[in-house]
Amino acid sequence: MLLTVIAFVVALGVLIAVHEYGHYRVAVACGVKVERFSVGFGKALLRWEPKRQHPGQKTEFVIGAFPFGGYVKMLDEREGPVAPEERHRAFNTQPLRSRAAIVAAGPIANLLLAVVLYTAVNWIGVQEPVATLARPVAGSIAESAGLKGGEHITRAGFDGDLTPVQSFEDLRWRMTRGALDGRDLTIEVAGEGGRPARELVLPLSRMEARDADPQMFRKIGVLAPLTRPEIGEVMKGSAAESAGLLKGDVVRAIGATAIIDGQQLREAIRASVDNSQPRTQAWQIERGGRPLTIDVKPEVREEGGAKVGRVGAYVGAPAEMVTVRQGVIDGIWRGVVRTWEVSALTVRMMGKMVIGEASIKNLSGPLTIADYAGKSASLGLTQYLVFLALISVSLGVLNLMPLPVLDGGHLMYYLWEGLTGKSVSDAWMERLQRGGVALLLVMMSVALFNDVTRLFG
Repeated sequence: MLLTVIAFVVALGVLIAVHEYGHYRVAVACGVKVERFSVGFGKALLRWEPKRQHPGQKTEFVIGAFPFGGYVKMLDEREGPVAPEERHRAFNTQPLRSRAAIVAAGPIANLLLAVVLYTAVNWIGVQEPVATLARPVAGSIAESAGLKGGEHITRAGFDGDLTPVQSFEDLRWRMTRGALDGRDLTIEVAGEGGRPARELVLPLSRMEARDADPQMFRKIGVLAPLTRPEIGEVMKGSAAESAGLLKGDVVRAIGATAIIDGQQLREAIRASVDNSQPRTQAWQIERGGRPLTIDVKPEVREEGGAKVGRVGAYVGAPAEMVTVRQGVIDGIWRGVVRTWEVSALTVRMMGKMVIGEASIKNLSGPLTIADYAGKSASLGLTQYLVFLALISVSLGVLNLMPLPVLDGGHLMYYLWEGLTGKSVSDAWMERLQRGGVALLLVMMSVALFNDVTRLFG
């Protein structure tokens, strides 16, 4: 719990500080006087004025008690009287291009931070499962395409443009893009026993996926990398303990079905229920090099409205891992590409939610972010950096949305001013601000509801 809180606060602090620093730095470069730079709202926990500041600046830096936001307060005639000798330093007196640049700098700073974070991860390297597939889900797209399990995927891509697949997570990312964009994914399977590599097409365009959730991957059929069908820790009082299963047992068959990987074993256990009643099955296992046959009767649990089997043991040995690391130039380029891909996917998902093609269940709020922050931090530095990069992209894209209370809304005002030569009237500004606040509150409420449903539902 403490790790989750610390990871969440650090994430918020970094992302907000970078966002506001983008506004601050460009404002200073444009000659606008910045009166206060604040990370957080409410009572000031810490405040200071650096002795050395940019010419004409006397900025107070503040850290507030509530970390859910921040602001850069600039000299502005609309917010109070401005001395005649400082009028040229007021935000509202700046040319249109300067005002637009200052407003856009915050979201752009978040996107640049994502590039830096993804680049750092590429340079440091991250441990990820090898792109060798478990047996696909029965009746899934992967099974229909000809995958049987055990295939090693070397390349994948869209429209004939195949590039190397570095890990299983890399493959899952491409599948996510294909499913949500409605594009077929071509994969190259490494040849075995001297046979040449072959290409298969996963027709993801048929899915009409609305959510990037476990059900989407279940329809695709690729849920996990290949793992040994080995029994791990056995819970006390569980069905596995009652049947006599021990840690280290390797399952070779259930009934007449040969078991080749951990994912297939998990699926077989899930399916060992008939009319809400557990089905006792003969498991052929290997223990210490000796074959044994054990009758196993699973427990029945409800999951997603369906009855599934559980044995109360960790199923499947850890997957084979590979260190994914890039060189200096390639790491930077891949950081830029990943930021662009995540940004584009985020925009498309937001657009689909607006027109009803994607579920609003995809919206996440502070509880989910905090939960993911803690989980990623517990997995190590690189996973936490990936999490920060993903949230930084989301923050940058969200702030560019054309809602009046966000940076994108102000950019829309400036676009109107640039096209018509007239600024938006105060009356219309007030109406639009109210509407924007109302819409933002609705979005926040939906996101919080989704958080509670995911975490406690």
